[in-house]
Amino acid sequence: MLAYVGFFLYLCAVIDANNEKMRKLIILAIAATMCVACSNQPTVMENQAINNIMTRVSVREFTGEKISEAQLDTLLRAAMAAPSAINKQPWAFIVVTDEAKIAALGEALPYSRCSNKPAVAIIPCGDLSKAIPGEMANFWINDVSAATENLLLAAHAMGLGAVWTGLHPDMNRAKMVQEMLGLPEHIIPLCVVPVGVPAEQPEIKDKYKPENIHYNEW
Repeated sequence: MLAYVGFFLYLCAVIDANNEKMRKLIILAIAATMCVACSNQPTVMENQAINNIMTRVSVREFTGEKISEAQLDTLLRAAMAAPSAINKQPWAFIVVTDEAKIAALGEALPYSRCSNKPAVAIIPCGDLSKAIPGEMANFWINDVSAATENLLLAAHAMGLGAVWTGLHPDMNRAKMVQEMLGLPEHIIPLCVVPVGVPAEQPEIKDKYKPENIHYNEW
């Protein structure tokens, strides 16, 4: 693009100063060239969003440092910006900041990494009182999963670490968390997401596999 602009500017310089009409035409050509070139380039925001998705990793070790209320608010706002079927938003989020309760979660659920010094444990749940009635009720799983992915991406974008550790559909695990945190029966915990300042830098994995793609039919 710069080469074209330079060429047009050169023409402006050599054209007779009295040929105002030609100068205006060249200036319009420069503007059109720049518009076309810019429209074909991804914006900075697009680049940042794609890079954030491609570089997100699961972080399981944390420093124990606290995170701010503003950071926590951003994480939850990002989670609730997710899409949901018929915009039901059938989710609830249990935010565990109490160190004793985080430690208890880690002891009861060793795979949850809550014993590894996260600043907070966030438990995305399905609220069945907000779910679609009837046979479509289980769409809450899709909706809360989308919210959880938003949460993970937001944590990564903020320089924090997080990992998705599963509960549902293992109802033994889910009921354990329900009882530990006093959740009513219609609130079903989907997973536990410990979040904190990373104490490790896991390798970024390229998970793209062309063989998983099928166009138009299998």
